[in-house]
Amino acid sequence: MSYEPLYVAYLIYFNRDRDYFECHEVLEELWLKRDRDPLYKGLLQVAVGLYHFRNGNVSGGSKMLHSAAERLAPYPADSLGIDLGKLRSEAAEYARKLDDYSRTPFDYYDLDIVLQDPGLIGAVETASPRIAPNIPQQRGPRRGEKHQERERIMEQRNREPEKRSDN
Repeated sequence: MSYEPLYVAYLIYFNRDRDYFECHEVLEELWLKRDRDPLYKGLLQVAVGLYHFRNGNVSGGSKMLHSAAERLAPYPADSLGIDLGKLRSEAAEYARKLDDYSRTPFDYYDLDIVLQDPGLIGAVETASPRIAPNIPQQRGPRRGEKHQERERIMEQRNREPEKRSDN
């Protein structure tokens, strides 16, 4: 089986780098390309849930991980070359622990996505050296392209010499 490069990148960012923000970025692109496939949405939500909790947002982490577990529930345990059953049950357990966080706090911990298909393992091993980690990792949402374009225009205007009228 052949795997989408964006999916492979997601797995690298998830397991190797623990860069859940970048996981969201690459898998959202694939999710949109795949007509908002709920399976990819569930995987995306696992990363977003971990991202939220790691950054102190217990409620956001809980909501995303509950939603991820529910969204992944209809799929076979061995979907997409990974142990989806294990990931689904770990996401659900994490969400339950977050629901009880105020009474029983615990330290943040990462989850692993277990790769099962040898073809996927090979694809990840091949792609990994070509995918550089983001250092430092993105810790908050990026502003959109329109904002970046406005900032670029403003910087350009600020660098232009003032036009003087010679009256």
